[in-house]
Amino acid sequence: MGISIDGTRATHDKFRGVPGAFDQALKGIRACQSAGVRVGMRFTMNRFNVGEIASLFALASEMGVDRLCFYHLVEVGRGQELGMARLSSAETRAALDRVIDETAAALKSGTRIEVLTVDNHADGPYLYMRMLRENHPGAARALELLAANGGNSSGTGIACIHWDGTLYPDQFWRTRSLGNVRASPFAELWNSQSNAFLAQLRQKEKHVKPRCNGCRFFGTCGANLRARAEALTGDCWAEDPACYLTDEETRGGVAPAGPAAAAAGAHPQ
Repeated sequence: MGISIDGTRATHDKFRGVPGAFDQALKGIRACQSAGVRVGMRFTMNRFNVGEIASLFALASEMGVDRLCFYHLVEVGRGQELGMARLSSAETRAALDRVIDETAAALKSGTRIEVLTVDNHADGPYLYMRMLRENHPGAARALELLAANGGNSSGTGIACIHWDGTLYPDQFWRTRSLGNVRASPFAELWNSQSNAFLAQLRQKEKHVKPRCNGCRFFGTCGANLRARAEALTGDCWAEDPACYLTDEETRGGVAPAGPAAAAAGAHPQ
């Protein structure tokens, strides 16, 4: 069970617009724990709460929660009204460094915890490059795992079925219907040879714009989140504006090392 905690008590209640929401969320976490249901905390990083990342780690430790999910803001639907909450590239990088540092400190102290970042597939390459800079012995293995995962899998590895049966490529992309499971079986829609858009999604490298297509981390990122790219630029094949990697990083400023480089889709420079 994933339960959203948007920051400390005051921040969470303000974000949710309901006094007492923070305490009710903690009550829900304790109820799950009492029932033997594994529970994790979810935190959507934005300009108003990004300074409270360390507080979330402390709260998780205090409550015995062993899974934290840090979500990047996806500005689709009503989320497009939250432009003022968007983190800059520099702020996003600083937030990722804080998550990495807090995770490392927790593991060093003996705390068993699983930490995820979600909805920005640049995070994998960013972590890998940091591991390289720090001469981490697991860097090559990390790159292999990232390549095996392949990054974004909207319309290939994940799908979203709305309450009315409408099938979408993922939970954010509500402007791109792939049909309705009440009218046709899921397998028929998912394996359709006549859905041109679905075919394009499964061959993204032929359609995304050059910065994504030419990025050496395309094989580990998968061109990031297409729904966000479309919502913010009007073009579903444009670069995702939430990508915070520099041109030097995407083109080879920090080169992949060893046999994992080929798996990562690295481009020779």
